[in-house]
Amino acid sequence: MVQPEFGSTKNLPVLFTWDDLVSKFINHFFPPSKTTNLRNQISNFQQRSDESFYEACDRFKDLLRACPHHGFNELHQLDTFYNGLNPSDQDSLNSAASGNLLERSAQDVVKIIENKSTVCNSRNKPIVSQVKASNVDSLEIASAVTSAMTAMFKQHQVTPAPASVKAVEESCVTCGGAHSY
Repeated sequence: MVQPEFGSTKNLPVLFTWDDLVSKFINHFFPPSKTTNLRNQISNFQQRSDESFYEACDRFKDLLRACPHHGFNELHQLDTFYNGLNPSDQDSLNSAASGNLLERSAQDVVKIIENKSTVCNSRNKPIVSQVKASNVDSLEIASAVTSAMTAMFKQHQVTPAPASVKAVEESCVTCGGAHSY
């Protein structure tokens, strides 16, 4: 068996332009069936019922990153994301846009979505983790909620108005009855 010479190009594909390289890369790592599947996942995006706005936003970004050659322009991406959201989050975005979100410029829409995503992410986790303690009395729950809200206000540099704290009565999360869950 004859060894190829150092620097030999006998078995390498001929690439003359950057587009040739991109095409070879895409065809190797993204065969047409995979590309079609990824494009369909992007096109059919829907926020899940148990998914927060922040989680939906991150999942949509992950879909776009998984298929970097999807070919959807920015307006199409924004439209697909917005139309895949639940009505509550659509209303929230429209409210932040002072009207129909999709009537704003693409740059404004991206800024509004990013702001909402940042705010939703900063509000969700600390409060939920502190309130879901088991076997605590009402005053401890009220204290945990107060501490979490104080931390959130400090994080966003907002000074809360003084308020009195009432004892929280136990109630079922599922039915609202006067028993614990």
